[in-house]
Amino acid sequence: MRAQKNILYVRRGVGSLTQRNWPGQRLIGVHDGYGPFSTLPSAPARSKNFGSTRLYSQSTVSGKLKMPSDDSCWHRAFIALGSNLGDRVDAIERACREMERAGIRVKRTSSLFETAPMYVIDQEHFLNGVCEIETTLKPIELLDTLQSIETALGRYKTIDKGPRVIDLDILLYDHDIMSHPRLNIPHKLMLEREFVLRPLCQLIPHERSPLPGMNLTYLSQLNSLPPPEAAPVVTTPLSSFLPPLRPSKPNRQTHVMAILNLTPDSFSDGGKHSPTDLPDLTATVRGFISSGATIIDVGGESTRPNATPVTEEEELSRVILAIRHIRASVPEAAKVAISIDTSRARVAAEACAAGADIINDVSAGMLDPEMLSTMARIGKPVILMHMRGEPTTMTKLAHYPNGAVPSIASELLARVQAAQEAGIRRWRIILDPGIGFAKTQLHDLAVLREMQKLRTNIDGLDNFPWLVGASRKRFIGRITGVSDASQRVWGTAAVVTASVAAGVDIVRVHDVAEMCQVTKMADAIYRY
Repeated sequence: MRAQKNILYVRRGVGSLTQRNWPGQRLIGVHDGYGPFSTLPSAPARSKNFGSTRLYSQSTVSGKLKMPSDDSCWHRAFIALGSNLGDRVDAIERACREMERAGIRVKRTSSLFETAPMYVIDQEHFLNGVCEIETTLKPIELLDTLQSIETALGRYKTIDKGPRVIDLDILLYDHDIMSHPRLNIPHKLMLEREFVLRPLCQLIPHERSPLPGMNLTYLSQLNSLPPPEAAPVVTTPLSSFLPPLRPSKPNRQTHVMAILNLTPDSFSDGGKHSPTDLPDLTATVRGFISSGATIIDVGGESTRPNATPVTEEEELSRVILAIRHIRASVPEAAKVAISIDTSRARVAAEACAAGADIINDVSAGMLDPEMLSTMARIGKPVILMHMRGEPTTMTKLAHYPNGAVPSIASELLARVQAAQEAGIRRWRIILDPGIGFAKTQLHDLAVLREMQKLRTNIDGLDNFPWLVGASRKRFIGRITGVSDASQRVWGTAAVVTASVAAGVDIVRVHDVAEMCQVTKMADAIYRY
């Protein structure tokens, strides 16, 4: 039999919790979850009423207490994630995978924030986040599981609050209050830790601590803390050989994504590049890289309005050979990322196996029911773009009676939620407002004007990196009077500058050399 441990285990219902009145609460008792009741040293040896809740001790209950009859039910908990040694992102993602292997459902994750160390300051910066989980494990069982994961991933505690490969802390478990020699719920220090509250507020900003007398929401509690000396920096990994995106860092560099269309019918460069003309492919890629592109977006199917769909096999034949060639035969490409522009799960999977680092889906997973789960399984960064319908129908769906920007925000939020439900980590998601997709010229201009609002003022869309792809598009030609798409360089430059000013992290362009110069100048003005 397990050794008895002193524990105060409180199970809360819904509603605020105060010392005088705990409405609708259900108190399990003083119990270790396995053996008989025991009394904490500070607990009175009698029952005590708090509103409709009764606090039981050994004097009022005899014998063993069985946990609720719904032992197999799922409980909601929140786990703090942290690492400051080695490959920090990899350690956190491995921990999430190990939780899932242990039967713990990782439902949602926060962004990852790079933060300065607290308490013991002579150590490397941390990556911190929070995940929401569902588990059938009781709190101590959950603690045991998390600690075994920490050990398996190489954590050996030498200094309290010192460096660690991985740190997994239980912050909340349902609405319970628990005091135990090994575990306190809520976590004792969570309300003083900015690096815990900030990611937690991405998940449950308007909930409150179950502790008596704690009336502030987590968001209000976060806002009441003094600002940290060094602002936390949102971190979105791109690849193992590129620095991560840092959308909250004011002086970050804008990334230029070079468009490599291997299609005969794209709207401005159809037929220019062939997947079988390897010398031309090599020269093109080298030109992109020497001009300053850090990402090359490879596409095998046109997504222009009314484009004729191609078969999956045709798309694969266009992109896989090209990606393999870039990775194997263009040494300069060793330090750039390749993204695969596709809406098909199989194409995404085979492209990543061939060497792609990012999945760029204009449909955000809506055109292939296997796409989101495939993205989650592969674990690469993903770009989720706003679109309605498909290329053959999207122009008929450009109606936004509630306003383009609010509707785009709402629909992107729904795609983010679907992505997280499929297992895609929030820190792997990049968003794209979808300029020109199911939008009129007025809608495109409204998005560009309000890009800053989309980035920072919409609940649930904060702290994501953003991409804008407006290069050579029709609305630019209409406004500037340039009918030849390949000549819309100046109009594209204006849109790229506006995007940088609005805080966009990646611009997707055809005219790579020119737009690299534009982003350098715009960065010098707006990113300092």
